[in-house]
Amino acid sequence: MTSSTRASSWPLAVPSAVLFDRDGTLVVDVPHNGDPDLVQLVPGAEEAVAAVREVGVATGVLTNQSAVGRGLITRDQVDDVAARVDELLGAFGTWAVCPHVAEDGCRCRKPAPGLVLQAAETLGVDPAHCVVIGDIGADVGAARAAGALGVLVPTPVTLPAEIADADVVAADLREAVDLALAHLAQVASRAGSATSRVLPSPEREATS
Repeated sequence: MTSSTRASSWPLAVPSAVLFDRDGTLVVDVPHNGDPDLVQLVPGAEEAVAAVREVGVATGVLTNQSAVGRGLITRDQVDDVAARVDELLGAFGTWAVCPHVAEDGCRCRKPAPGLVLQAAETLGVDPAHCVVIGDIGADVGAARAAGALGVLVPTPVTLPAEIADADVVAADLREAVDLALAHLAQVASRAGSATSRVLPSPEREATS
């Protein structure tokens, strides 16, 4: 797939969402970051998020922040970083944050489905009409557990086993969005008989 390919129309819409991991996906991963001044977008983040919004698809962010549970940063600091990301990329429809450590055994920490389900509920979207984009296996696992599609964008921290296990792998964030929109277009087409609202065309075509 290349970002230059175009499709003729966007199918009839059902409520849908693209949910992004934060660290390593939208922003450069700074371990335990609670400082908004350290937020740096990954290359292509602005274009990728804009492409989702262009077609009227909701956006959200899902992020594990165990540093809160460890007492390294506060939830207010997490919110301050989120506000900075919103400032740089435009406000996301929801931020779903897990503050727990793995030992807590919570249902929200990725790869558990809780953050995906929470974001879908907030956005008024069926989890099956969501795509989760992230850089590690936990992101894909959370999507799978919630009945959503996961798209993996490997980085240097992504394990080979995580790449092998992923249902969909993209070379970069923009390609991940193209794949997400192609998938949601298929979902919308299958459910088209339930709605008559037509979204603006993303003019995107998936190629393999």
